[in-house]
Amino acid sequence: MRARWLAAAIAMILTVPACSAGSTASVGGGAADESTLAVGFTAEPQNFDFTTTDGAAIPQALLYNVYEGLVKLDGRGEIVPLLAESWTVSPDRTSYDFRLRTGVRFSNGAPFTAEDVKFSIERVKTDWTISLKSAMDVVERVEVVDPARVRVVLSRPSNSWLFSMTGRVGAMFSRSGVADLANEPIGTGPYEVASRRRGDSIVLTENPGYWGRRPDYRTVVLKYYDDATALNNALLSNGIDVISQITAPDSVPQFEADTRFHVVQGTTNGEVVLAYNNDRPALRDARVRRALTLAIDRRALLEATWAGRGTLIGSMVPPTDPWYEDLSGYYPHDPERARALLAEAGVRELNLRLRVPNLPYAVSAAQVVASDLSRIGVRVTIQPLDFPAVWLQQVFTDHDYDLSIVSHVEARDITTFGDPDYYWGYDSARVRRLLERADVGTREQQLADMRAVARTLTADAAANWLFLAPNIVVARTEVTGFVRNQVSESFDLTGLRRAEG
Repeated sequence: MRARWLAAAIAMILTVPACSAGSTASVGGGAADESTLAVGFTAEPQNFDFTTTDGAAIPQALLYNVYEGLVKLDGRGEIVPLLAESWTVSPDRTSYDFRLRTGVRFSNGAPFTAEDVKFSIERVKTDWTISLKSAMDVVERVEVVDPARVRVVLSRPSNSWLFSMTGRVGAMFSRSGVADLANEPIGTGPYEVASRRRGDSIVLTENPGYWGRRPDYRTVVLKYYDDATALNNALLSNGIDVISQITAPDSVPQFEADTRFHVVQGTTNGEVVLAYNNDRPALRDARVRRALTLAIDRRALLEATWAGRGTLIGSMVPPTDPWYEDLSGYYPHDPERARALLAEAGVRELNLRLRVPNLPYAVSAAQVVASDLSRIGVRVTIQPLDFPAVWLQQVFTDHDYDLSIVSHVEARDITTFGDPDYYWGYDSARVRRLLERADVGTREQQLADMRAVARTLTADAAANWLFLAPNIVVARTEVTGFVRNQVSESFDLTGLRRAEG
């Protein structure tokens, strides 16, 4: 898996104590300690090591909160300083000079210096095993200029490298703090992991040596629930203070009508994709893929799956990306044309396995897909798989599927279609050429080439982009500071505030 990981993969948590194991905290809106916040999620990390474990759940909990990078994404999706106070780029766009903040320490007490930057970037190439590590392939060398200054030299100009540094691949690690990343994360962020309980919670406590602004909430409990109903009930009964992302959209009006809560709605990077295994004989023919795409009523699917909330898209580009254009109408729902394309392709009988993670949105969407495809004579067998372990292994790693549905939440993950070994099985020399040219070109060239990539993928029906998941956060009214649009992998706790009065 050399290409970038789709990030909807979320995993079970292990019962291994971390840092100050055994710490406890009172949680929920009724807690006497106003410095404690409880946030509810429906998906848990498998462990704490996102250098060797794919999926979004670990960076969701740890990125920006426990681990920091030189740069980060702000709420508008702009790259802003974090551990780097500033940086300059050489005229040929291959050399980045970073000026580091001074006085920064890791949670184990070790000082953060340019040597740690060199160590962290080089370690991606040598020790990381997840697909994201390819973002560092363009790095030629890292030079320590002095303790507070580091130079990163690229082998060629790259428009994507600095953006990649805002994600988990840019996280900074202590040279003395990587012995047990799965259980003991050590970062420079405002929080450190105090404890975790399998199937229940992760407790983050304030890092007393943090270099930046002290967080309003000194203790944050990340609570995990098996289903959306349990999550909603936890907020309604004061068991938690925040729902990180609504997964049962029918419940939103209930919260909107309740004066105890406020609802923050925006967009995400989460493209919910009906993946076609382009390496399967029947699906190598673009006419077949186009037929499947035309057969599915995506508007009706969005209504059934997300109560109409979300955005219809036509390629792997959310509206927050600079090269977005609306391609949602490229394949209107047209079963007659779909049947004609199948006949043109010589397909008389088509049986497909739709293997989906056992997550509510995926199972609901699968039922609509199977029903719509049956109307053009395609028989679909739905096979729910335990998520993440079984789905990740059998679909994502082994490519043992015909169709699948999952939300891809990593930023700018259209580049995954440039890797024939990615689980799409999509192989296009034109797309690879356009992606390579976009990365090295000027801003104008990048925009033009990335739009061409999106149009090519759409015309090829390389996948079926069902919809873009909305970002819907529900919280008690006294909790503020949420980012409206989810543009990074992190559920960023650093901006959360406790309203006065």
